[in-house]
Order: sequence, then structure tokens, then C-alpha cells
Amino acid sequence: MALRTDVFVHEQRIVDERELDDRDLETTTTLYWADDRDGRVLATLRVLRDDPAAAHLGRVATARDARGRGVAAALIRAALADVAGPVEISAQAYLEGWYRRFGFETTGPGYVEAGIDHIPMRHDGERAPADR
Repeated sequence: MALRTDVFVHEQRIVDERELDDRDLETTTTLYWADDRDGRVLATLRVLRDDPAAAHLGRVATARDARGRGVAAALIRAALADVAGPVEISAQAYLEGWYRRFGFETTGPGYVEAGIDHIPMRHDGERAPADR
């Protein structure tokens, strides 16, 4: 939660109530994170499984000093390997190309959520391609 608050609330100025939604506590939610040797969380994401048709990947966040090192990419791959079937994401629009590297495809027009441009994307459930 501390990393997500740093990234979404402090960096991106998303209103605190939107970030802290209690979905992490649901039994159908799986949390992923990577930490360093000191236990500091470097990246995190969650997978919500409340829709039988598709899981929803979200809250992907990486510590500023860990960006560009492939930490979040490893978490995305781990989540996609664990989830059977399609996975949807409400991706921040500027990351559309990054998510495409993992096999996500755009499924509709962009929209604004929490003051940030987003785009709906979906992964068909096949293995994620190797990092390029």
C-alpha cells in the first residue's frame, strides 16, 4: 500500500479514496510484489477475479528508483502465468505500447479515469511473449 500511495497519490495526484478501495482484502484478489534484499517493495500489482469471464489486472506500480529494470515486467509475466483465461486491464494510455509487449490488445476507445487518460486492453490468456 505504501508504494501504491507513493506512485498513485503523491506522484500522479489520484485522490486517496480511489486508491484505497479495500479490494485487496477480497478473497478473489491476488497480490503480487517484488522487493529488494532489505524488504523494500520495488513493484506491485493485483489481480481481481470477480468476473468469471476475465480477471482484471490493476494497480501496477513501480518505485521511481526501480523503473526501467524489468521488475514490473516480471510481475506481469508471473500474473499472466498464474491466471487461467483472459485478463483485462484499464491501462494508463501512455503505457499502451508497454502492455502490448505482453500480448495485451486494445479493446475500445480511450477514456479519462481519475484525471488520467486510460485505454481498455485485454490479454487472451495465451502465454506472454518474451521481453523485447
